[in-house]
Amino acid sequence: MRPRTPAQLHAWLALVAGVDAQDEAMDEGSSAPLGYVAHAFFGGGDSVVWACRGGGKTFYAACATMLDALFKPGIEVRILGGSLEQSLRMQAHLRGLFERPALRSALDGRPTERRVRLANGSVVEALAQSHTSVRGCRPQVLRCDEAELFDPEVWKAAQLATRSRVCADGRVARGRVEALSTMHRAHGLMSSLVGGKGGRTVFRWGVADVLERCDDRYACDGCALAPECAGRAKLGRGSRGHITIADALALKARTDHATWESEMRCRRPRRDDLVLPEFDRAVHVFGEAPEARDPAQAPPGARWLVGMDFGFRVSVMLFACIDGEGVLRVMEERIAREETIGAHASAVLESVWPRPEWMGVDPAGAQRSSHSGLSDIGALRRAGLRVRWRRTGVEEGLRMVRARLRPASGAPSLFVHARCRGLIEALESYRYATDPRTGAPTGKPVKDGADHAADALRYLVVNAEIGPAVCTNYL
Repeated sequence: MRPRTPAQLHAWLALVAGVDAQDEAMDEGSSAPLGYVAHAFFGGGDSVVWACRGGGKTFYAACATMLDALFKPGIEVRILGGSLEQSLRMQAHLRGLFERPALRSALDGRPTERRVRLANGSVVEALAQSHTSVRGCRPQVLRCDEAELFDPEVWKAAQLATRSRVCADGRVARGRVEALSTMHRAHGLMSSLVGGKGGRTVFRWGVADVLERCDDRYACDGCALAPECAGRAKLGRGSRGHITIADALALKARTDHATWESEMRCRRPRRDDLVLPEFDRAVHVFGEAPEARDPAQAPPGARWLVGMDFGFRVSVMLFACIDGEGVLRVMEERIAREETIGAHASAVLESVWPRPEWMGVDPAGAQRSSHSGLSDIGALRRAGLRVRWRRTGVEEGLRMVRARLRPASGAPSLFVHARCRGLIEALESYRYATDPRTGAPTGKPVKDGADHAADALRYLVVNAEIGPAVCTNYL
């Protein structure tokens, strides 16, 4: 019989599939896993599941796939993982569910590692992550597991893959895309899905929401899980959870606080690979984004400066002022694509902000073009602008930025106006590359777009730390 309410669905899963799905969230702001399964089964649209490691997101997605295949005859479901191994893991859960005596007869032949076909015409297939796989299928449901690991271009292609269809029972199976993952990175794919637009329903659960019911073996007083559980695991829960109390205690004991909060409580993305973790919106951002640009916003007597990262595809200029106490405030950003150096010079000279005392730029701008014989710095100089540059190592410059953001003593001396959205996002997402074998940061920043604004800020800060008498490249 087809379940018609979430309560009936919960009972059906327990009775027929042997799945005791959690139907009650424990942590504030969380969702119960059954909420996601019910949303998928009763015809909800696109959704995002942000869940902890080992919290059952792949298993519950397999349950949703089983229900789709059974009760929507003729439906096509594709499973697309961050890797083929991840796709096959969900498929393995699905095959395990159909091994239940009450479900085995629904199969049409023996399932393969990558394909399950039902007698009612429904088909489920696991895909490798590639353009060929995504562009070559038209399923009703595309379940994307470990979405944080997706290639951005494959993810974009996946958004156009699904199609609605009328199933054999006359019901309409809406085309939809589901994304399931932990959230590894600030401003990664999951961050944009959870906080972005697009009408996606978001489900989030952490370790507390999938704990087994606690018994008398564990006392609440002094329990390491008290911050997550607060005694709720002893109240009103079924006997089986997805993570045992013993496992949760062991996992928490062997990991650091940041990783636990990110990957097990799903509170925020990890920050251990960020280049500038010292940056904090609550501390370093001032003003309002829609606020009108007005030089009077600067402190009296402030000097005006510009930091610039050259580039034809993308270039960034930061208009800033520095007061008598040495506090640097970035007042506006200009992010341009495919513009000439002459256009950049005009933008500085025609800006609402006062003409800068100097521009701090990338030393690479001193190289002369083989065609014109003129360097980018030379072109700025010819336009009447004064330019500073200093050859320093990337890490040395970053240390200067960090010292302003969070000095060892005293107050911060670097702030960013809220209108500089690109710079703020860059500072929150600028990260080190990680070793593919160990996952540890390599010490080399990733050049994925966030580096342009971060570099412009670095050139600004580096040149603000030196005086004209020291800087031999002061034109």
